Amino acid sequence: MNNQLKGITYILFAGIGFSLMTFFVRLSGDLPTMEKAFFRNAFALVIAITILIVKKERFVIKKEFGTDILFRCLFGTTGLIANFYAIDQMTLADSNMLNKLSPFFAILLSIPLLKEKPSKLDITATVIAFTGALFIIRPTPGNMTLVPALIGLYGGFGAGTAYVFVRRATGKGAATPVIVICFSLFSCLLTLPFIIVDFVPMSPRQLLFLIAAGLSAALGQFSITTAYKYAPARKLSVFDYLQVIFAALWGILFFHEVPTVLSVIGYAIIIGVAFLRWLGAMRRERKEPV
Repeated sequence: MNNQLKGITYILFAGIGFSLMTFFVRLSGDLPTMEKAFFRNAFALVIAITILIVKKERFVIKKEFGTDILFRCLFGTTGLIANFYAIDQMTLADSNMLNKLSPFFAILLSIPLLKEKPSKLDITATVIAFTGALFIIRPTPGNMTLVPALIGLYGGFGAGTAYVFVRRATGKGAATPVIVICFSLFSCLLTLPFIIVDFVPMSPRQLLFLIAAGLSAALGQFSITTAYKYAPARKLSVFDYLQVIFAALWGILFFHEVPTVLSVIGYAIIIGVAFLRWLGAMRRERKEPV
């Protein structure tokens, strides 16, 4: 198996992991969003600290990338909370698709934050992707899911912004386990006051589902990290949208959620333009001299 095929295989596992995370978050029931976010990140924090200890890496935050990690934590946490809220209020496929707009937000935010100049293809793809998002959001007065959809859209914005700050931090020497620990700890501290004020006792079944959500998220995170060790992002990005397919499958099988025709049109536009952007990247690579 060559490296690119290995990368695609791990992206497949990542899609299963992240889609199962959203599935178990939904199964945990009517718990407050902040409570779900706290326990999901608490498990991630334990796993990240364990990895740091096993690898015998030092927990170091330097002044050069401290601010970048702070903004990664802020946007990543608020984006995660928004995504969890959307998961509870929308179909699994719709909420996952809105979150998958994060790469297109990252393209726009890379201009001021990373001083990167996007290609004409990237700009065109971003405009078309956001047009596709309108089919999912459906901004009409009679749409009962309009507010959750807009919050879910912010979830994609928060994730995309967080990715940009991760790139800035790692470019300055920040270690991945350190970034994960900071993010998980920040998320727990931010959501803890809400839990203290409005804690809802969990049944053993709900706790089990939240543990499963944390483990599924860990599977997704480690799989996607391993995937990008075998192949660059430009070769794997389009396969990341398999998460939406898996989420739609869980929704249909277990929640009897059938996406609307407009939502399916939105999925096709967003995934289609992501595929065309991926093809463009592959063609540019073949033309570049070795």
